[in-house]
Parts: sequence; structure tokens; C-alpha cells
Amino acid sequence: MRMLSLFSGGKDSLFATYLAMREGHEVVCLLSLESERDDSYMFHVPNISLTSFQAKAMGIALVRKSVKGEKEKEVEELHHIIGEFVKNKEIDGIITGAIESNYQRERIQKIADHYGIFHYAPLWKTDTNEYMKSLIKNGFKVIIVSVSALGLDESFLGRIIDEEILEKLKLLNKKYGVHIAGEGGEYETFVTDAPIFKKRLIIEKSRKIIKNLNGTLVIESIILEDKS
Repeated sequence: MRMLSLFSGGKDSLFATYLAMREGHEVVCLLSLESERDDSYMFHVPNISLTSFQAKAMGIALVRKSVKGEKEKEVEELHHIIGEFVKNKEIDGIITGAIESNYQRERIQKIADHYGIFHYAPLWKTDTNEYMKSLIKNGFKVIIVSVSALGLDESFLGRIIDEEILEKLKLLNKKYGVHIAGEGGEYETFVTDAPIFKKRLIIEKSRKIIKNLNGTLVIESIILEDKS
């Protein structure tokens, strides 16, 4: 199938895209939606503008659209955007990285049903621990770029999720109820390397912004590097 990936640049959308390609689907386009609000119900916000580097690393076309970020309004905007792709007969399905968010999954499913296309959500209700281990095992370089939960301090910003970080997340899950995969918005991620990348991303310059329990890693400069 010709698939459109709803793409944020974070681990979930990228791993879902990877699984789709591994199953033989053709990912014809990445769609990144930039919300005008930081508290979007549907779309990942931190460093969304940098998805162009990931698209280049994969050699896949990227379409970037701006949405209001208002509850339900942004769903209507997505509905219209997907409709344009379907109208032009460019896609047969949509890829999403939804894990436990009924809000996101149900609304994407309604859009897919309306246009008669397939909604591919391979991570839905997956075993979170196994999923996180799969990211590490398959060579995904996942960097934490925002934190907003008790126990997740600024020391996590810029860290690659490896076995050590995963164990810390498990401890925070037991102590504070932090979702291991950050599904509740406890943290957000940005992927700098993956099996489907022809080149890796190197972060040259970044800075941390800390406000109360919230912290963000603002990536200011990135280059693409050939894999040797």
C-alpha cells in the first residue's frame, strides 16, 4: 500500500513508519503538522520543524502544514489535509504511532473510514516495555527533548534512551506513575538515527529551557552525516 505517515520526528511515529516499511508498504510521504499552540491534543510539538532533516535522511518526501492546535478544530484541519491526498489518489492509508491515546486513534480512524483508506497503527496497545527494548535493539537513537513530570529533571534532556535510561524510567513508573513510553506527555523525543536512515543526524548546537517541572531541549543546529 502507498502510505502517508503522520510524522512528528519522535520515536513512536518513526518506529511505526519503520514497521510499515519492513512489512512492505511504500511510504510515499511524511506529513508533519505544526501546531500554533504548545498544548495540542493531537500533535507532538518539540522540534517539529526539524523533521525535514529526518526526511532527507530517509529520502522520503515531507509535507509540512500548520494547524491551529485547538481541540477538535485541528482534527477538522487534518481531515481536510488527508482529503487532498486522497482526492489526488496519492495514498491508500495513514500510519500513526498511537499507543494508548483513544482520543488520537479514534479521530484518525474516523478520517480513514470516511475516505475508505487503511489506518495502520502497529503500536496500538503494544507491550510498552517490549517496545522500548525494541527501539534500543534495532538501533534507534532516541533523544529526550522535553520533560514535564515529577522525577524527570533536566539531566534527562539530551540523553539517548538506552538500557540505563530505560531502567530509570521503569523506576519512575513505579515511584510516580511515569509512563515508560511517555504516552501521557511526561517526555517527548527526537530521533537522530534509525535503520531506515541513509544518513545520521548530528546535533551541533542545542540549549535547555527550564521552567518549574518542565524542560525543553531546543535544537539549534543539525547536520547530516554519512553512515560508514
